[in-house]
This record gives sequence, structure tokens and C-alpha cells, in this order.
Amino acid sequence: MRFKDKTVIITGAGSGIGRAAARLFAEEGAQVVASDLSESVHETVAGLGGAVALQMDAGDEADVERLVATACERFGGLDVFFANAGISGGASGIFDSSVDLWAEVLRVNLIGPALAIKHAGPRIVERGGGTILCTASVAGLRSGAGGPAYSASKAGVINLVQTAAQQLSTSNVRVNAICPGLIETGMTQRAFDYAREMGKEDKLGRLNPLRRAGAPEEIARVALFLASDEASYVNGQAWVVDGGLSSSHPVTRQEFGKPAF
Repeated sequence: MRFKDKTVIITGAGSGIGRAAARLFAEEGAQVVASDLSESVHETVAGLGGAVALQMDAGDEADVERLVATACERFGGLDVFFANAGISGGASGIFDSSVDLWAEVLRVNLIGPALAIKHAGPRIVERGGGTILCTASVAGLRSGAGGPAYSASKAGVINLVQTAAQQLSTSNVRVNAICPGLIETGMTQRAFDYAREMGKEDKLGRLNPLRRAGAPEEIARVALFLASDEASYVNGQAWVVDGGLSSSHPVTRQEFGKPAF
């Protein structure tokens, strides 16, 4: 019960990492406010006791203000904000991407977490401290893991948490990012479904040393740790959870127990 009597907001909780996190935080005693643009967020909180579901746009300032206000009015304050909502923006290259696509990806993926920090930070300070988590991506570390707009937005998230950690100095509010690799979520579901239809599910995640894709729960467990007092000295960091994908530049990978060439 690491989060007993703690209030936790999770965006993008209608599926995938956000849904898994909502359930894990609730199991640890948290008062969860789960939000998503999709009505599926109501399914997430079903069976989670007093958890609250709210449909909202994570990149809209009025909606973020309403989300924080709802959590504080319902539970008396805020301890953790997990800014997890995001969109992929598709696979268009730099020369094929419209300004509108770039604007929308940056609005949700980067401005959204900035709004979370702006409006949640002061309320968490009022509680004497807590945690803000943002979902970034291995695509924010280097090229090759996402489209240009998505990758740039996630690189921005990594710098954002570093900057926010500095600006929240002495407040006892820690700000960190999680950088998932290939995870089966609502955003990647089409690729997973296609691979299964083609009988190639075993090819998913084959570029990392574990040779598999990750599960939402594997990211949610890291979020749970980073938000807990067990991570009390972790601040301004980007934690990579990718099966080892980012440990190497792309190469012809060696098979375990076999010569490299």
C-alpha cells in the first residue's frame, strides 16, 4: 500500500500503459483519477473502488486545469501526476509531414506534459511534495524509433522534465520521464494486430537483446517505482525501459551462442 491516501492523476488511461498504471496504483492504495480523450477510460476505472474517470484532452489547458481541480476537489489534494497521454502522428517523413500534423503531435505530446507540470506542480507543492512523471520514448533519444514529429516531441519531453526538475528545486517535487521501447498499447495496436494476422508476431521487438516487445504492465511498474518514496533521490531523469534496444546502435545483431559473423 505504497500510495495509501495518495491522489494520483493518470492521463492516457483509456488503454495500454495508462490503464495498466491506473490499476497498479489503485492496488497500492491510491485514489486514482484516470483521464483520456476516449470513453474507454470508464472501462479502466470499473472495479477500482473510488477511482474517478474523466474524458478530456491532455493538450488543452482548460481541460488540464479541470482535471487537476477535479482531483483536488474530490480527494483534497494531489500527490502524483502521470502525464502519459500521447499520439504517434503516423509514419510520415519530414518531407511528407504537414505543419498541421507537427502542431497536433507537439500539442498533445509536449505541450500536454508542460501543462501537467504547470497546473499540477503547485498543487503537489501544497501537499509537501510528490512526483510528476511524463511518458517520453526511446524515439526521443535518437532516430529510428518513430516518425520525425513524434521523435522530436519525445526529445522535448526529456528536456522538459530536466528543466522542470530544476525549476521545482527545494519544493520536494520530483520530475522524471519514462522512455518505453516497443509496447503493445492503443497507439501501436494496429502494428501488433497486423503482425498476428500475418503470423509474424515473433518478429515484434526482435531488434532488442530480449527479442520481444514489452507489455504495458512492465512500464507501469517502473512508473509505480518512480512515483514512490523508494525513488526519493531520482529526479530530472529519463528512465529507459526498452528491453535493451537503446544500448546499441543498429547493427547486425549476434545470435546468443553463435559467432557474430
